[in-house]
Order: sequence, then C-alpha cells, then structure tokens
Amino acid sequence: QLQLVESGGGLVQPGGSLRLSCAASGSTLDYYTIGWFRQAPGKEREGVSCISNSGDVTKYADSVKGRFTISRDNAKNTVYLQMNSLKPEDTAVYYCSLPRRPFSPCLLSPNGMDYWGKGTLITVSS
Repeated sequence: QLQLVESGGGLVQPGGSLRLSCAASGSTLDYYTIGWFRQAPGKEREGVSCISNSGDVTKYADSVKGRFTISRDNAKNTVYLQMNSLKPEDTAVYYCSLPRRPFSPCLLSPNGMDYWGKGTLITVSS
C-alpha cells in the first residue's frame, strides 16, 4: 500500500525559506508524476507545483513561480519543494499527491490525484 509522508513544515517569518519533503513507501515513485498542493483555511485545495516522473517537466502556480522549486530524488523515493521568499499568503497545509496511473501528465489540478499524504502545516508570520 503506497503511503506518502510530508515533512518540513513549521513557522517561518516572511521572507524566510523552508524545504518540504514527500517520502513514499510501499511503492516506487519512479514512474509517477508528483504534485504539491496546499489548502488554506476556508479555501479550496490548490495546485502549487508538479514534476514529471523523469523530472524533465515541472510546473508552478503563478503565485509561487520564481520562489518555489520542485525536485525529486528517485533513488530516495522522495520529492522536495524548496520554498523561498515566503509570504503570509503561503500559509496553508501542504500536501503531496500522485495519480494511480503511471506516466500521467504533470497538472496542477487535484482532480485525478489518487494518493495523498496527511499534509504538513506552513505558517508564515512575523
């Protein structure tokens, strides 16, 4: 049974940085697109970034372009999200997710994503 576990969240001041990790167990991530999503209180879950199985395709929400970088280490079965220049509006629970079907396209929609971690909370505040 595939399980995803996010880590690296916490409280950070505006302008600060964090790196999130998404570690998988129970299955290799080698063939799967991985997405990062976030959900702020009272808001819908939104796509933040995604990376193709090979890592050659990445996408970012406009709100995080130039500040966030997604990467993956298939040898460690882990995907990362480096977040720089954090803003209060980045405050949310961040989730990693992947679709059941391998070699799926890299999309920023939570629709079609089948496996989800429990999330890690990022709070950006002074």
